[in-house]
Amino acid sequence: MIVHVVDGTYELFRHFYGLRRFNKGKDKPFGAVVGVLQTVLQMIEQGATHVGVATDHIIESFRNRMWPGYKTSEGIEPALFAQFHPLEEALAAMGVVVWPMIELEADDALASAARIASEDERVEKICIWTVDKDLAQCVRGARVVQIDRKSKKILDAEGVRQKFGVEPSLIPDFLALVGDAADGYPGIAGIGPVTAAQLLNRHGMIENFPPALLGSRRDLALLFKDLATLRSDAPLFRDVDELKWQGPTDTFSSWTERMVAPRLVERCQKAQSAASLHRT
Repeated sequence: MIVHVVDGTYELFRHFYGLRRFNKGKDKPFGAVVGVLQTVLQMIEQGATHVGVATDHIIESFRNRMWPGYKTSEGIEPALFAQFHPLEEALAAMGVVVWPMIELEADDALASAARIASEDERVEKICIWTVDKDLAQCVRGARVVQIDRKSKKILDAEGVRQKFGVEPSLIPDFLALVGDAADGYPGIAGIGPVTAAQLLNRHGMIENFPPALLGSRRDLALLFKDLATLRSDAPLFRDVDELKWQGPTDTFSSWTERMVAPRLVERCQKAQSAASLHRT
């Protein structure tokens, strides 16, 4: 069994700005939503059986209370923001498990889903579909991997080491030192990726650094590490079989009418029939 967990918010952004290249700024109300549905459905058509999608129901999270510069919804285009909640509802109507996060972030949901699935011996592999650097900390050997859909690159533990220069478990420390502009924290001035990797490979986690190494900046580095550390204890599901796609719900047809995407119903029905045949 292979479990697929998808960063729905990233996919929504990707499709929204992908469409912008062709629509001359005339955004369809559900254009990006349809794109994400097509992406998830394509995964199912290609054989994915257990799928969950994590979304940021709101952008702000508990991390905003920890660091005032942490990312917010400020600057998100209204036409994109208006599709956040419809995406969650449309995915659920299509029969896909959705985790809309409020206090935690979608990244925390992906980490939690990967952790829960990895505890099930029936699960051969867990694929985390996102480009977010944070998720590299969840990679475990070749069983829990991160996939960049756009570049089609798969990061296993060795891939993480080659890309960042450190073990997956040290990714929060690495990001704490170099910063993460997308999340809104700057890291420690004067420490770039090469130096960060050297320090971490020499000393291990930041807590083990000699006191003089960071000096007065140690507490700031530990704060940034806390920001970068994903929470993996969200109780999203108990059994991976809860993620098994069983086909669209009765409300999906009305959703496709709203989105002016009638072909999705036909594709879902074909995918459901194919899945049923495969099970028998």
